[in-house]
Amino acid sequence: MKGLTVFHLTNCPYCINAKKALAQLCGDKPQYADIPIEWIEESEEPERTNGYDYYYVPSFFLGKEKLYEAHPGESYEECLEKVRGCLEKALA
Repeated sequence: MKGLTVFHLTNCPYCINAKKALAQLCGDKPQYADIPIEWIEESEEPERTNGYDYYYVPSFFLGKEKLYEAHPGESYEECLEKVRGCLEKALA
């Protein structure tokens, strides 16, 4: 199992959806809760974004590989499926 790095902004509605999706998915499949996830608030730690290629938040990475980057207009259902994919890849 590998850990995920997630760049986010505290008041971002897409980031809020990602956290909600994560909580829902961990409730459905408890082994997801064992995956280490480092949440980095990009406005508080901008230097930590160096070396990562993304524009929108939330953005999920496995190492330096971007697994998911939200996009404007994204639905909760789309976010849920993308977060699920990130968790599955981390478990593999």
